Amino acid sequence: MRVLVTGTAGFIGFHLARRLLATGHEVVGLDNFNDYYAVALKEARHRQLETLPGYRGVRGDLCDMPLLEKLFGQHAFDRVVNLAAQAGVRYSLQNPHAYSRSNIEGFLNILERCRHAGTPRLV
Repeated sequence: MRVLVTGTAGFIGFHLARRLLATGHEVVGLDNFNDYYAVALKEARHRQLETLPGYRGVRGDLCDMPLLEKLFGQHAFDRVVNLAAQAGVRYSLQNPHAYSRSNIEGFLNILERCRHAGTPRLV
């Protein structure tokens, strides 16, 4: 199975991608490596995933529609797991537009790409 996992530099996305790879699935991991928390930690996770067979890491943003169109055009995803999000309640109050862009516009873009590509499952 080929799976797109967004947010693979984050804790949950990283561990999910490792588990999927360990069970023989192909994973395309998408993350924007923002600096909300330690980028070095995200980079370290990304490097670990890149050593595993079946993994392809992509640096990018869910709001970059040309990138998403390219990814969905290159890969016939059997599943999409959207874990990318701007975390932090306080951050959302201080930066509501950044929060909305990532969590709402980004999710809408994933929904639309899945719909147009005919992706059978989205989590």
